[in-house]
Amino acid sequence: VQLQASGGGLVQAGGSLRLSCEASGFPFDDYVIGWFRQAPGEEREGVSCISSSDSTHYADSVKGRFTISKDNAKNMVYLQMSSLKPEDTAVYYCNTPEELYWGKGTQVTVSS
Repeated sequence: VQLQASGGGLVQAGGSLRLSCEASGFPFDDYVIGWFRQAPGEEREGVSCISSSDSTHYADSVKGRFTISKDNAKNMVYLQMSSLKPEDTAVYYCNTPEELYWGKGTQVTVSS
């Protein structure tokens, strides 16, 4: 089982980034897939998730700015992040709520 996040980087406040999550080794279509983030000195928090039926959920802090989507044919989940704020700076991970696999994550840094 693997879920590998990529696409992070350094961006100015107000900018955009698109994160990608490549999943393998489990029946992707059957699982809720989520994005999580952990800022320095903070606990990991849920950002967004998408279900097998494409229902989506967002944390209040990102609602209206982030959009989650997936491509079942490619076992990929995406997080389009817009209007980024310095407080979005964190390492972003993708995983299932069952915490199947914690990869290295991808660093997102938003400068003011």
